[in-house]
Amino acid sequence: MRIIDEVIYPLTNVFLSAELKSVIYKCMKILETDKLVLREIEDHDEGVYRRFVQEFVDVGEKIAPGATEMDLPDFIQWIEKKKDNSRGVNLNPGHVPSSIYFLFRKDNNKIVGAIDLRHELNDALLRTGGNIGYGVVPSARRQGYATIMLKAGLGFFSKKGVKKVLITCNATNEGSRRTILKCGGFLENSVTTEDGKDRERYWIETDQDE
Repeated sequence: MRIIDEVIYPLTNVFLSAELKSVIYKCMKILETDKLVLREIEDHDEGVYRRFVQEFVDVGEKIAPGATEMDLPDFIQWIEKKKDNSRGVNLNPGHVPSSIYFLFRKDNNKIVGAIDLRHELNDALLRTGGNIGYGVVPSARRQGYATIMLKAGLGFFSKKGVKKVLITCNATNEGSRRTILKCGGFLENSVTTEDGKDRERYWIETDQDE
């Protein structure tokens, strides 16, 4: 597995057209293997993205991570918003800069999972949200994809100089707990969320040997 060095984007001046900004802001990928690529979503991915969403809908689950759910009616506008979020531009109140990457299988161009990397912690994230959220579609679970994404996410933060990150999971989510522990997570404590669920808080060192 090859963790890709972070791409440094050119400064995008506010006076540039949206079209030119799109050309300058090339798709970033943070992991690539013979079979998989973990990358930002692009304009031409709308069809595969909607199939990713539908997998959760079909089994009555919330889309995970939550930040991958479209909150704008237009797909292209939504992508541009996510790019702004990654640069810390035009953030919604209470939000922090974050980057979202989707895990694609190369053989069928299917999205099997996604990861949300929150660059910093505010009070709410420090309590229950954490730096990292991820999800795997129901048809692709128990195949190691969550571990692959989490390790790539740790590499992302390591390259930014972040020594450790917070990741949380519901106390009833045994699969997520196993993934976190497999990647070196150590439990600090458990807190109760506003909806009454027990949430476990783990810290993970980002500098890990492959």
